[in-house]
Parts: sequence; structure tokens; C-alpha cells
Amino acid sequence: MTGLSWQVVVLIGLVAMAGAYVQAVVGLGLGLLMAPIVALLEPSLVPVLPLWLALLISGLNLADEHEHVDWRSTAWSLPARVPGTFVGAWLVASFTEAQIGVVLAVMVLVAVGLTVRTVSVPLNPASLSIAGFVAGTTGTATSIGGPPIALLYQRERPEVVRATLSVFFFVGVMLSLTGLALSGSLARTPSEVALVLSPLVLVGYVVGRRSRPYVDGPSFRRGVLVVCTVSAVALLVRSVV
Repeated sequence: MTGLSWQVVVLIGLVAMAGAYVQAVVGLGLGLLMAPIVALLEPSLVPVLPLWLALLISGLNLADEHEHVDWRSTAWSLPARVPGTFVGAWLVASFTEAQIGVVLAVMVLVAVGLTVRTVSVPLNPASLSIAGFVAGTTGTATSIGGPPIALLYQRERPEVVRATLSVFFFVGVMLSLTGLALSGSLARTPSEVALVLSPLVLVGYVVGRRSRPYVDGPSFRRGVLVVCTVSAVALLVRSVV
């Protein structure tokens, strides 16, 4: 981890722990919280560091609630993530992080606004395929791939959301890491930092898991929308500034 101060590593570790807590409760959050902050503190760690830690937390969630996975929906969204992954890898190699961040942030904010003001988007093959493709693109390019899928599932039971998102994230992150490796963008330092911060992610997960019984349906939906909105605003500000 040459060139990184211990203060930066500790701060990122605290953010990772908070993100793991949120994702253990809501089903997403680690990448959403980490990506903008890590990009501000140490841009060279994005998107590889958040992706490695997202792989860990999604694996923990999946192992805990695998019986609640909506496999029918996943069968449509996951294959669509594959071409999105290659598009995202191409974006990383072709465009600046600021350009990618602005487009992604605006997209998430528009999606949240439409969701709040209108009826929920139906879960069907078309919506799942589009969300899977977009998530694959944005997840690989910025490590933020949760909102497109999470917005579709916001009105489902919390355990179904967490389990299904965990499958999507776990497989999707592996695809994103593979795409980055093939494009030559999988750096060694972010991978080393991810290994060091893994215990903090585990702590956040354990605390978050114990908090699940206290989150009801409406609170869960608000939590998903708030996490998506905050992350998008933070990403937009970081990209513009």
C-alpha cells in the first residue's frame, strides 16, 4: 500500500464499516457510500476497492438469506449485466471518472424522482434486463451498480430484496472485476487495501444483521431511496467539483 497514509486507510475503513452495516440492513449501500468518498480521498482506489468489499458483503448476505432469492427475476437481470460489464470496462479506459460520475448521478436522481412520484416500475423481463445492463455498465465504471436493480425491488419484502440483490451483486462484481482485469485496470494496491479492510466490513455486517428486525416495510423503502439519493448527490458534487 505504498503512498497511502494510515489516516486515509482508517477513514476509508470506517466508511466501509458503515456501508457494510447499511447493506446488511437494506440490501445495498457499501458501494454507494464508499465510491464517492474514496474517490475524494484516493481516486486511484476506485472502482477496484469498493468492488472487492462489495463482493465480500454480498457474499455474507447471500449465505445468510439464500432461501429468499427471487431466482426468476435474477435469470433476466444477471445475463443482461454481462454486456454492460464490457461497456463499463470500455468507459473506464475511454472517459474520465468525472464524466462517468456526472452521467451516473443524474441517471440515479431521475430514477428516484420518477419512482417517488409515480407507481413502481413492474418487475418484468424488459425492466429487469434494462436494469441489469445499466447496473453492469455503471457498476464496472464507478463501482455503483445497485440503484437500477434496487429501485425495481423497493416494494418487495426486505428479505427478498437483500437476498436477490446479493446474488446480483456477487455475480455482477465478479464479472466487473474480470472485465477490469481483461482491460488492464485491475490495480494491485486497491486489492491489498481491500484485504486489510475486510475485518471492518465483517463487523459492520454483524451489527447490521442484528438491526434487521427493527426495519419495517415503509422504512425499508425509504431507506433504499435515501441511500440511492444521497450517493447520487455525493457522486454528482464530487464529479463536478
